Order: sequence, then C-alpha cells, then structure tokens
Amino acid sequence: MPDTEARAVETPPQAVTEASAYPLPRFAPVAPLPAVLGALQDPVRLEMVRRLGNAGEALRCSALYETVSKSTAAHHFKILREAGLTERVIIDGNACQLLRTAEVEAALPGLLPAVLDAANHTSE
Repeated sequence: MPDTEARAVETPPQAVTEASAYPLPRFAPVAPLPAVLGALQDPVRLEMVRRLGNAGEALRCSALYETVSKSTAAHHFKILREAGLTERVIIDGNACQLLRTAEVEAALPGLLPAVLDAANHTSE
C-alpha cells in the first residue's frame, strides 16, 4: 500500500548577505556611463545615492528623501535601478534600497567614490 502522507521536501536556503534579507529579482547590469551620469544629474537622486553611500548598507526607502512625495521618490528609485546604481531589497518586511557599490566599481572604476566625495563636499 503506498504511503499517502505528504512529505516535506527540504530545499536548501538561498544564499543572502543577511539572514533576514532577500533580494528581489535583479535588474540589468550597470548601464553605460552616459546613462549613469544622467541618473545622477538630478539633485534628489544624487542625494539618495549620497545617503546610501555614506550609510554603507541598505536603508529604508523613507530615509532617502524628505523634499518629494512618495510617488516622486518611487520614480527616482526606478531611474536609479534602471541605471544599475541601486537594488531594492526586503529586510524584515521593509522595502529598502541598496547601493550596488561593487557592481558600479567593476563597471565604471573610480566613478562612485568621486561622485560621493563631490556630493559630500557640496552638502556640507
């Protein structure tokens, strides 16, 4: 007589950097230089990238903007993701943005440190 009980199939957990975080589907690789610079030319997006770069970790979306509405911020996040600068991750059930520092550095060496340095000097 066949065993009719359902058996749980163990699947290995996906590798993530934090136990409570998992990435959403990744976007295309870092865009070419003109597209990245185009994404960074807007002061709101530049400030978002500056805050992410200074934090060195994923930040909640609401911590990245103050002067624009939530829908406008969502548009800016989309532009940054399409340029390959950021990635949306879920941490403890909260939507967060993560700066793709390693990927940007590999695609455009030296660009991100220079942009962050200039943005930090401008905001002081």
